[in-house]
Amino acid sequence: MNHERLYETEARLVTRIGKAFLTERVVMHGKDLHHELDHMEWLHLYLYAILGRDPGKNVANMLNCYWVGSSYPDPSIWPNHVAALAGSVRTTPSLGMMAGLSISEASIYGRRPEVRALDFFYRAGKWCDEGGKLVDFVDQEKAQGRILYGYGRPLAKTDERVAFTLDKAKEYGFSDGRHLKMAFEVYEHLNEKHGYAMNVAAVHAALAADMGFTCVEYQLLLSPGFSTGMAPCFKDAKERPEGSFFPIRCESIVYHGRGKRDWDE
Repeated sequence: MNHERLYETEARLVTRIGKAFLTERVVMHGKDLHHELDHMEWLHLYLYAILGRDPGKNVANMLNCYWVGSSYPDPSIWPNHVAALAGSVRTTPSLGMMAGLSISEASIYGRRPEVRALDFFYRAGKWCDEGGKLVDFVDQEKAQGRILYGYGRPLAKTDERVAFTLDKAKEYGFSDGRHLKMAFEVYEHLNEKHGYAMNVAAVHAALAADMGFTCVEYQLLLSPGFSTGMAPCFKDAKERPEGSFFPIRCESIVYHGRGKRDWDE
């Protein structure tokens, strides 16, 4: 971008999303927050804020199921252990929750695999639109060393969230979408050829593709999703003795690296 374009915004804010006219009103995507959007539940409003349009109650309900289905109050998994550690060392709730959310974009779980799964279905759909076979696309992806996100699970062979999500998809009218059908075709192929199971990331991403979310929108929509499971972990650890969350004695650490260091060097 040419630096001269910065002059256009040097002394003024250019925005299409909204503005807070303090003492008067707050506008979000052209609507009054307190008088036109006040009927929305928080997650529905969050969707509207990101998309710039109202996606409808059924989409909001479907996304709500994503959050509910992954709200595990288990301090030993996901970002929950970071939130619990934060509570154990007596930091603030905001810092503890943000620390936990900051690691929710890992390489093998959380936001990044889910967004890559969505990208996979969009690319697979384009491949099929151009006359290719879905199984050939899957085999090509695997041959190129790409991870097929949504198939396989790091700590378990099955995913208890799949049946829950599919029941909700049927309830809200999303069970017959093109990409969801593709997700199961991919599963059948990978299961037969490699023994892979399907985890909820594939189901979530396929449904997101059927609902028309872009990858950026999808990542924004999912980002706060683990917070409901993290909050009780933080609170529970903070109510226990300080530093008592999974303490480890020095002699319990197994180390095979360099020998004992000579501090006089």
